[in-house]
Amino acid sequence: MSTVRWGTPAARGILATAILGSGMAMIDGTVVNVALPHMGAELGAAVAGLQWIVDGYLLALAALILVAGSLGDRYGRRRVFVVGVIWFGVASVLCGLAWSPQVLIGARVLQGVGGALLTPGSLAILQSAFVREDRARAIGAWSGLSGIAAAAGPVLGGLLVQLWSWRLVFLINVPIAALCVWLAYRHVPETRGAVGRIDARGSVLGAVGLAAATACLVEAPVRGLDWLVVGCGVVGVVSLVVFVVHLRRAADPLVPPSLFADRTFTISNALTFVVYGALGGGLLLMAMQLQVSLGYSPTEAGLAGMPITVVMLLLSSRFGQWASKAGPRWFLVVGPLLVAAGMLLLIRVTPGTSYLGAVLPGVLVFGMGLAVVVAPVTATVLAAAPDEHAGVASGVNNAVARTGSLLAIAVLPAAAGLSGDAYTDPVALTAAWQNALVIAAVMAAIGGLLAIGVRGNVLAEAHTPEETADAPHPGECLHCDIDAPPTHVRN
Repeated sequence: MSTVRWGTPAARGILATAILGSGMAMIDGTVVNVALPHMGAELGAAVAGLQWIVDGYLLALAALILVAGSLGDRYGRRRVFVVGVIWFGVASVLCGLAWSPQVLIGARVLQGVGGALLTPGSLAILQSAFVREDRARAIGAWSGLSGIAAAAGPVLGGLLVQLWSWRLVFLINVPIAALCVWLAYRHVPETRGAVGRIDARGSVLGAVGLAAATACLVEAPVRGLDWLVVGCGVVGVVSLVVFVVHLRRAADPLVPPSLFADRTFTISNALTFVVYGALGGGLLLMAMQLQVSLGYSPTEAGLAGMPITVVMLLLSSRFGQWASKAGPRWFLVVGPLLVAAGMLLLIRVTPGTSYLGAVLPGVLVFGMGLAVVVAPVTATVLAAAPDEHAGVASGVNNAVARTGSLLAIAVLPAAAGLSGDAYTDPVALTAAWQNALVIAAVMAAIGGLLAIGVRGNVLAEAHTPEETADAPHPGECLHCDIDAPPTHVRN
């Protein structure tokens, strides 16, 4: 039962717990890109190894985030959240002590499992603990402080790398996780929700399909069409096909197929897939290009991309409010096109160019495009879904975004001509960087063109006047991180 009031010691303890837990996972999702060149140099990792260091985390997160919320509802939200925090902390120790690329990749997969367990739990704890009239304020505070954590992540990562080693990026999570667990047991009440049967078969099929398909895409440029690559490709395709068939036949599927019967829901998720794919691939290579080709320090590379997050934090809610009044369609068209324009501007970021003349214009236009699109696209996804499936629809959109980044990171370097240890050569990296930006810009532009098919009145028609005050609005965007859509929660 929700009994906590805003401003009480219990409220402050619950907020601190949720912010520490989710902030820890968010920061680790943004700092690794900055540390990749140093990881590769120390561990002797090729491009494929660097891809797996990022994709291992994203893979576990994307595969499990849908089912993790159900686990919290069934077994206790605090319990699953605490398990996720402890799991994340232990996996962070393994990451920090890794002596080879393979060990680091395995530890990152385990870290992603912990992230999947704790990420939905942080919001669920706030939603279930605070009284109804204080939830919006609590979630707003969580959103703002978590957004600051996401913005500070790359800079913090750069500072930690320069202070000692990339290992500190992971080891710093240990005291944070310990404090978070202590706060959770001291302040967070245990709550549960009514859930149906957990779709374990669907979860396994989806995870195996994503893992095998990603392995095929990452390893094919290195190994060619050997037995491992072909086997992973076959297993991935078969698993995903069986996953779709299972969803259509299961009594209580992980994702109700009826959601995709709505054209606007399907188009909005397709837009999310390509835009966040372009975002994930672009940011991965930008951190490397700035350090290897332009000679930036890790801290400078982290600061270089900060305007993207700052623009989003300042303007995303405002564009969401306008979309709520005018309809989302043209925001969903213009936003991805601005993202594409920003990427094309970044083609000028080559050895010898200045930050103000080449980097800043591109990241500002890029950030503006994301600010235009992120709140409206998530609100559109939720508005196009029946109210009883709002939680699943939000989870689908988040999983789609992470899957888009996952697959783009797997494919984009090879498609751009980057393989082996070519990322250590400024000439080869710059050529691949420019090719990758063109590919990513085309992906984002395709998302904008797809949005023409979105219903312009979807936000207005989703709720009756009586329901409107209690429904998620795009102007109330709760922005979790720039590598995933914002999360909207009913007040």
